[in-house]
Amino acid sequence: MNIYRIALALALAVLSSTALLAHAATVEALESPRYDRALRSLVHIEGVRENALLGYGLVVGLQGTGDGTQVTFAGQSVVNMLKQFGVRLPEGGVDPRTKNVATVMVSAVFPPGYRKGQTVDVTVSSMGDAKSLRGGLLLLTPLHAADGEIYALGQGNLVVGGVTASGSSGSSVTLNSPTSGRIPNGATIEREIETDFATRPTVLLSLNLPSFQTATNIVLAINGRYGDVATTRDATSVEVVAPTNPTQRVAFVAGLESLSVDVGGALPKVVFNSRTGTVVISEGVRVRPAAISHGVLKVVITEAPIVSQPAPGSRVGQTTVVPRSQVSVQQDAKHMFLWPAGVSLKAIIDTVNSIGANPDDIMAILQALDQAGALDAELVVI
Repeated sequence: MNIYRIALALALAVLSSTALLAHAATVEALESPRYDRALRSLVHIEGVRENALLGYGLVVGLQGTGDGTQVTFAGQSVVNMLKQFGVRLPEGGVDPRTKNVATVMVSAVFPPGYRKGQTVDVTVSSMGDAKSLRGGLLLLTPLHAADGEIYALGQGNLVVGGVTASGSSGSSVTLNSPTSGRIPNGATIEREIETDFATRPTVLLSLNLPSFQTATNIVLAINGRYGDVATTRDATSVEVVAPTNPTQRVAFVAGLESLSVDVGGALPKVVFNSRTGTVVISEGVRVRPAAISHGVLKVVITEAPIVSQPAPGSRVGQTTVVPRSQVSVQQDAKHMFLWPAGVSLKAIIDTVNSIGANPDDIMAILQALDQAGALDAELVVI
């Protein structure tokens, strides 16, 4: 009988320990989640990148909403354009500045690998004092890259989302921005940007957010799929030996981008936007033991003047206004609260919400915790 009791006790102990281990593992998994992301969202491939294009042009066909007489370079631009078509204006005889023309800056993005004849969208923005670009036509505009060479030509009708309306009294209403618009497929590629992507023996992956752990995980994921082909020397890049055949290289890189990689843990951050009052607390922020008392002291001064009049029937005295001020001091009844060691992000949010803290209060509390050395995170103010 004792043997059965001992066996039953051992079985219960084993089941209990197993349940405790399973619970501990579950808690650990919940507190330290794994974040698997596609490789394409973690890196960009060197030699495969976008390039910015910029140009200066004229928008015509406006209904009197173009540049005014104060924009002197608008008239010069019109004169130079007319000279290209053999039209010469008399010296000092005609003012070439017209309210139907606006000087603009034209910008576009040259996608990686684009060839001659392909088109890209362009953005057109007023450079002078034009009131609206609605209904305008962008004349042929060369688009330059950083090296000064022309890579595309832009032209077309603008799509303007903003609108403005004004009355004869001078009042006006403006929605969005009528001095900026887009031209879908408004620029045609005329010159290609060469890259060494197809000629290099390796493909270099540059991390968007440098991390030693993430770089190591990328190497492990690639080598686990393709063999010993990936190496890294720092936290910012991974070099991968790729096939020399162009078709095979493209397929190889497509396979790399679809790999799932465990993201390495980065330094937790608390980001403050001082302009909008936005507070963002990333996962992993921990607080050391700290006692906090946060309140606001308010001094309220009210003025309630009263009118003093002489007694009825009295011939002495006159009606006067007597000032009367009331001064009161108010202090919010904020109780002190305690954050234990290693408190999680959810506990931080629950605590600050329970005391009715606004974003300014949260900023003040977290900054004070950081100064006290009780916040295990980096404070960033934007």
